[in-house]
Amino acid sequence: MKNTFIFLILGILVLSSCNTESSNVVFHKTHEPKKANAPFSDIVEVGNLFFLSGQIGMDHTTRKLVDGGIKAETKQTLENIKAVLEQHHMDMGDVVKCTVVLSDIEDFSAFNEIYKTYFPQKPARTTFAAKGLAVGAKIEIECIAAKPNK
Repeated sequence: MKNTFIFLILGILVLSSCNTESSNVVFHKTHEPKKANAPFSDIVEVGNLFFLSGQIGMDHTTRKLVDGGIKAETKQTLENIKAVLEQHHMDMGDVVKCTVVLSDIEDFSAFNEIYKTYFPQKPARTTFAAKGLAVGAKIEIECIAAKPNK
């Protein structure tokens, strides 16, 4: 509950710092047809900031978690994030902040081994463990990306 409150306050601060009079808020539809009825947006755009919903290690073609444990799930999670970013003409280098939730903090080292290969720019990050992620996932990652002004 404490972490949820902190993330809520962080979200309010970030959104309030955006000039919404000159920046429209856009709730983008998913690029995954099987997620069309999900009760959330994959990505929300506010000015040049993009808030990505949490991704897990689900293969979206089968709608099942990938086999292979924390390393395989981490890789799939990051590939899912990459796919969402690509739909909006961005890449992993545009990510400025990640929040990582592990189902077991003992997986930290194995997760980090994969994670660092996707983010050489070292975005800001918060990592913690929580009991009970969606569909029994071992990891969930949400991100904030900043699209460079052209």
